[in-house]
Amino acid sequence: MRRLIRRIRQSLSVKLSIGILLMAFPIFVLSLGILFMQSRHIVKQEAAERVTSVLNTTSQRVNRFLLTIETATNNIDWLVTANLRPEALLEYSNRIVRLNANVSGCSITTEPDIFSEQGRYFSAYSVRQGDSVITVREGKYDYFEKEWYKRPSNLGKACWIDPFDDYNEGTLSASGKIASYSKPLYTEDGRFVGVISTDLSLNSLSEVIQAEKPYPNAYFLMLGEDGQIFVHPDSARLVDRTIFSGMDTRHNVEVIALGHEMTTGKSGFMRVTVGDQPCLVCYQPVAGTNWSLAIVCPDSDILRNYYKLTYIICPLLVIGLLLILFFCRRIVKHALSPLNQLENQMQIIAEGKYDEKIPHIKRRDVVGLLQNSFATMQESLERHVGNIRQMNEQAVQRNEELAKANKLAEEAGRQKTAFIQNMTHQIRTPLNVIMGFAQVLRDSIKTMSNEDSKRITSVMQHNSMTLTRMVLMLYDSSDSGLSEELEDINRENVSCNEIARESIEYTNLYYPNLKIGFQTSVPDSFCIFTSRLYLMRSLREILYNSAKYSDGKNILLSVAETADTIRFVFQDTGPGIDEYYHEQIYVPFSKINELSEGLGLGLPLAKRHCVNLGGDLYLDTSYHEGCRFVIEFPKQ
Repeated sequence: MRRLIRRIRQSLSVKLSIGILLMAFPIFVLSLGILFMQSRHIVKQEAAERVTSVLNTTSQRVNRFLLTIETATNNIDWLVTANLRPEALLEYSNRIVRLNANVSGCSITTEPDIFSEQGRYFSAYSVRQGDSVITVREGKYDYFEKEWYKRPSNLGKACWIDPFDDYNEGTLSASGKIASYSKPLYTEDGRFVGVISTDLSLNSLSEVIQAEKPYPNAYFLMLGEDGQIFVHPDSARLVDRTIFSGMDTRHNVEVIALGHEMTTGKSGFMRVTVGDQPCLVCYQPVAGTNWSLAIVCPDSDILRNYYKLTYIICPLLVIGLLLILFFCRRIVKHALSPLNQLENQMQIIAEGKYDEKIPHIKRRDVVGLLQNSFATMQESLERHVGNIRQMNEQAVQRNEELAKANKLAEEAGRQKTAFIQNMTHQIRTPLNVIMGFAQVLRDSIKTMSNEDSKRITSVMQHNSMTLTRMVLMLYDSSDSGLSEELEDINRENVSCNEIARESIEYTNLYYPNLKIGFQTSVPDSFCIFTSRLYLMRSLREILYNSAKYSDGKNILLSVAETADTIRFVFQDTGPGIDEYYHEQIYVPFSKINELSEGLGLGLPLAKRHCVNLGGDLYLDTSYHEGCRFVIEFPKQ
């Protein structure tokens, strides 16, 4: 042992190897630690994306499930009001249950004394029991105070009722809890006559929700508008309990916050401790209802593979350190081998003669070359100090330029990321609408009414026009679009009144119910020599913004002339634009509200078109009732 210690003390290569190892060890461990923590972050991020994807898929599946119930009800309610007879109500109730596998029951109940010969109460009820459907006239009970009857009659429209126990003594009842889609019935003269309520089994809804789970111990949770739990793997929590029941406000803050987020119809994900176990909870509202769906994933499931990584990291750490020590020893020993040959020649320097000038000698051996090299280095040191100082100044200047360039690059990267995120969101929204309604048309084309088909195709057309508009704006904002605008502007005589009316008609394609006023003080024959295409785009963009941001009722387009110019004035009574943003609205890809719809290109492109055509676009700051934009061109 002593011999080994003595050898280490005498061996420079061993000392350097150990020193390098001591420096490398913290770096090596720190690198592995950072890698380990980054892996944990990536695993959690991927888990959030995976859970969100599963939740979206499940939510779509639930929406389709509920939509079949709504469609079955909406397709037959007009028959009920058209044939308001007891035997017809029994037949229609039976038909809904018999023809729709997802429906567990259906009741058609009437207002008091609608059928005077039948008494005060009349309720036609059908329920699915196994493979058969049983239809009866229910016994007498006060169903007018039931939530499934009272709520739609008060609202005057269809709605989903939170799950409830359908048991009524002396009447036919469904087994287990049910949720109902209730719709008020009105005759042609607008008289309220009753309610049609279509039921789905809570067990069936749970089976649809639990069809897919991202992790073995993950589970779904569904809440009603008051926080009532009606989908949960623990059946004990489904007996008239809410997510807030029994919660200590001091120790269950996260669960209470989650409950408030879900009951207020918000979507997102958050970290929540459930039963002393940290979990990732992703939630979103169920469309068309007051319910909220969430998926709870324990961290133990999410990080299971991550924890297994520790069993690999520890052996790697030990093996890595041994390899570092081995290769350091070999490399250092090889690098220091020439010093053994110079040991005797370095005795002159070891005597301490540091202040004396090193003379040149005529020896050509290693020591002579080394001494002459030191002498030459001393003589050239002063000469090179000036050069080094100059190089340092240049380096400082270049570093400052590099810092500025790096800052600009980071800002460009941030703007690029913001633009891609905004663009993805803006394009994804109309695409999701088109795809969703296309799937509805595919799945429900046989049972869908013409009115619903027209409404759906109208929404799809509106969103496809929105996509076309965004693509055109992106092309116009590109270098190719600008070059094409500057090089290929075809000018012609354009009637001011005619192009204004065409712009109004085109805007009404986006907003069919929009009312746009039009005034002019020039004759229809009055023309200006300009590009019809780019002038039309500018006019349409201002009208589109007025329709989107104003109340849509007080929009006015005026055409007027002054001594030297012709003006297109756009006026609305919307919220207006704060003075702070008056210059920012013409900057491409900038928006007053980052969460608002749009790309931030409308006004900048309209401004550019007008300027390239020889005119101008500006905001009239003297108008305070909303917004007033003016497009002005000189008379020819």
